[in-house]
Amino acid sequence: MPDPTAPTLGFLLNDVARLLRKRFEQNAGASGLTRAQWQVLAYLSHAEGISQGGLADILEVEPITLARQVDRLEAADLVERRPHPSDRRIKRLYLRPAALPILGEMRAVGEATRAEALAGLSEEDRERLGELLSTMKNNLVQLCGTSCRQKELAHD
Repeated sequence: MPDPTAPTLGFLLNDVARLLRKRFEQNAGASGLTRAQWQVLAYLSHAEGISQGGLADILEVEPITLARQVDRLEAADLVERRPHPSDRRIKRLYLRPAALPILGEMRAVGEATRAEALAGLSEEDRERLGELLSTMKNNLVQLCGTSCRQKELAHD
């Protein structure tokens, strides 16, 4: 019989994700960037030229919230806005050259944080964990519907 006091899968996954974010912030503390700014840079490194509205949708933040983050990143010469070729209301986002070394630093911090979180797990267990979580994600993307599927599959 399952232990009724044991955390459910949803709570456990949420706690792990929250603690990973917190530990990443601790490890990246000296960078001067917020986690939200790191997240913008990370997504842009895979989707340069995305519209500001599209990125806000993916990050699940209000467009004005993202606009403020991009304002700060633009002021730091890490991101630039370019006009859409056929719709002047749309701004596309691109990384500036100064962002490249920061992305390298961010990846190193991410790798160190993951290594801390996965300490004590064999390589086989790490691979299996990734496979299991990917299967769960794919199941949920399928169940969420077309718009969710398009957003998520575009960022695998």
